[in-house]
Order: sequence, then structure tokens, then C-alpha cells
Amino acid sequence: MVELGALPTVLALFLGLVLAFLVKFFFSRAHTNLPHGKMGWPLLGETLAYLKPHKSDSIGIFLQEHCSRYGKVFKSHLFGHRTIVSCDHELNMFILQNEEKLFQSSYPQALHGILGRNSLILVSGDVHKKLRSLALGMIGGTKSTVNFLPSIESLSISMMESWKGCKEVVFCKEAKRFTFNLMMKQSLSIGPDEAVTAQILEDFHTFMKGFVSLPIYIPGTSYHKAVKARERITSTIKGIIEGRRKENRLQNGDFLDVILSKENLTDEERVSLILDLLLGGHETTATLMALLIYFLAHSPQALQQLREEHLAIRKNKNDGELLSWEDYKQMNFTLNVIYEGLRCGNVVKFVHRKSLEDIRFKEYLIPAGWKVLPVFTAVHHDPCLHENPWDFNPWRWDDQATNKKVSFFGGGQRLCPGADLAKLETAFFLHHLVLNYRWKIKGDNFPLAYPYVEFHKELAIEMEPIHKTLEQKC
Repeated sequence: MVELGALPTVLALFLGLVLAFLVKFFFSRAHTNLPHGKMGWPLLGETLAYLKPHKSDSIGIFLQEHCSRYGKVFKSHLFGHRTIVSCDHELNMFILQNEEKLFQSSYPQALHGILGRNSLILVSGDVHKKLRSLALGMIGGTKSTVNFLPSIESLSISMMESWKGCKEVVFCKEAKRFTFNLMMKQSLSIGPDEAVTAQILEDFHTFMKGFVSLPIYIPGTSYHKAVKARERITSTIKGIIEGRRKENRLQNGDFLDVILSKENLTDEERVSLILDLLLGGHETTATLMALLIYFLAHSPQALQQLREEHLAIRKNKNDGELLSWEDYKQMNFTLNVIYEGLRCGNVVKFVHRKSLEDIRFKEYLIPAGWKVLPVFTAVHHDPCLHENPWDFNPWRWDDQATNKKVSFFGGGQRLCPGADLAKLETAFFLHHLVLNYRWKIKGDNFPLAYPYVEFHKELAIEMEPIHKTLEQKC
């Protein structure tokens, strides 16, 4: 018990501690030349306002207001840390190009529980170099990507066939099924009709919902369900690994064969690599496909030119002849469409970094230990960089300078190893889609940034086979 006479002293001590916390929170060290901005509420800061969903083809109210008030670089308090937010392309590229020198990947601790401590997104230093090198060997570059051609073509044709007679398709679900089946085949040699494929896909959907949930590990919460879903996926993949070892067969030619042949990997690292490949090759590519369907439905001129490009490619091939790497190299306008979809739709809104030392960039100081968020969305919609940035205009990519004004796939040591595969996969899918179907968006359907992209109503589309009539609803 505290004596009554001591109460003023205790109260003064308590108030002093509160004052010290607030001073530290709002002012920290007496830095000069910090970007302008505000810290918001203690503990929460401005995180909830920053994460408020908005149309993914816009920068959202939070960034609009802050950039208008403070400029393209401002300070805030986000995800529990003092943060410098960059909507400036030059600073963003400086951050990406100085990975492990001046900046380091630094995602919220809650993501570690979902992704696992060996995820490529989270690890740094030598571990990241080792795992990324393996990922590049499997899905990066022309030689690796060419190995995907037969599977991509086969699954694309199969999906077009499955839509015959359909009046309506929920495209987000179909795109995720397509990309997931492809990655399961290439990673684990497991076909789309096997029970384990449906099991892992269901767990992946639960897994993804946890990314933007409150990190409360209590049964019933989205975060708890996501962590448990990852544990089930991990257990399933470990079971597949043990099965391969018992049978002593490494002749499938898939990613798992390659991973098992590397003696410098732990089983935890092997599982994380497979999970990363499934996540990156499944979720982000499916989102890109959905964005393109959305934008093309609202741009008849772009869709017509895209169809003409693929008709020209098909004219030089025999009936039933599969696409080749040479065909892909002729898909110039298709790549323009893909790049513009990435710019307008913003599959990745921002990344998490941390400054390793006090850094001065132009007139700004970025203090050591502060989090840094390069925001790609703001750059993609910057009218100083892109004429009429809110318009879906694939022809802007005819100007090679446009490539220097974007950062779709990260940069530096964290440049996405699957970027080439995602483009190839999407281009082949579009080839078969535009030659077989017309479509229009059903109802009020648009992409939202949560911050990862989801469609308001999972992008239901009305389908019409070219030269055929509609018969039923799928």
C-alpha cells in the first residue's frame, strides 16, 4: 500500500514517465532536417488511416492529403515505428539500390508468424543471398522460364475449354486456380485433380486473409487462422519431402528435386522456398491477370489491338501448334498492356525497409533505426512522371523512358526473381483468352488496395465465346 503522504510523489513520478514517453514518441532525438509530418496517436500512430482500403488505381485519401500538406517525403508513425514515407521516385530507387548497405528489409513482426522466419521476404544478408540465388535458378531468366512453356500452354487451353457454355465466370477464383495449379505442377509435380491440390489451395486462401488482419493470436481471429493454415501447408510439404526421400526418387524435374539436391539447405528453408514460390507465383500473378481483365474491359481500343497482335501470331502457326519462345518475343503490345496494368493497378503498393545509419538524401535526414516505406503507388500515379497517370494507356510504353519511371518488381538485391515468369504466364494466358472470348464486367466491380489488391466482388464477368452462343451459367 502507498501511504497517503507519498501519493503526490507517486503521481508526479507517473506523470513524469508519461511525459518522457510522449517526448520520446514525438521528438526522439533532436534531429534536424527531418521531413515534415505528424506522428498521430501514441502507439497506433497513423497506421489505421494509412491502411484504409481504397481503389488500387488511385493513391488513396491518406497519401493525397499528406503529400499535399507535407510533400512527397514525410514522417509518420506506422506499424508501431517512427517512419519516413517516400512517394518520391528518386528516393525510392535510392532505397532499393542500397539494400544491405544503407537499408534493410524490415517487415512487421506479425508477418513473421504468418510467413515463417525463413521467408525470402523477411530474411536478410547471407541467408537471403543463398535462398534468392536458388529461386533465381528455378524461375528467373530465359533458360528457366522456357521450361514452363508446355505447362502454361496446357493449363491455358484447359481453362478456356472449362468455360465453354458459361455465361458468367468469377474471374479472381479462376485466375487463382490457374496460377496455383501451374505452380503446384512445377514445384511438386502435383496435378490439379489431386486431392492435396485442393487442400493446399484452401489453406492458401485462409493464409492470405491473415496478411492485413489484426495480429491477435486468439482462436477464431483471421490472424490465428492464417498461422494455423501455414502450419498445415508446412506439414503437407514436409510429408511430400519425406515421401520423396523414402522412395529415393529425384526424377520429376520439378523445383522440389532441385531443392532436395542442395545439401546446404535445412528442411525449414526448403519448405519456405516452396511456400515463397507458391505464394509469389500464385497470388500476385493471379492479381495481375484480374487487373488486366478489368482494365481491358474498359479500354476497347487496347483490347482490339491486343487481339490483332495475337491473331497475327496465330496466323503463322498450324492448327493446334503450341506457342514458342519466339512467339512470346513478338508480343510487344501484350507486354505494354502488362506493364500498364501493373502501373495502374499496383499489385504491390509499398515495401518495408529500415535505415541502418543516419542518411542524408537531398535536404532530408533519415535517422538510423527508423522504418522507411517506399510507396510505389504514388510514383505510378505521379503526374510529374506520367501524362494523365490515371488513364489506362498501354501506348505510353512505346517510349522507352517510361521504364525508368516505375518500380514494379522491387530493385537491387530484392528484385523479384519471378518477374519474367509472371510476364510469360500472363502473356500466354491473354493469347488464348482474347482469341476465344469477349467479356464485360458484371455490376459495380473494381480493385481495392487492402493494401494487397482484391476485387470488390471477385470480378464476376459475363463471357461470350467468339463465334459461339451462350448456353448456361457456370
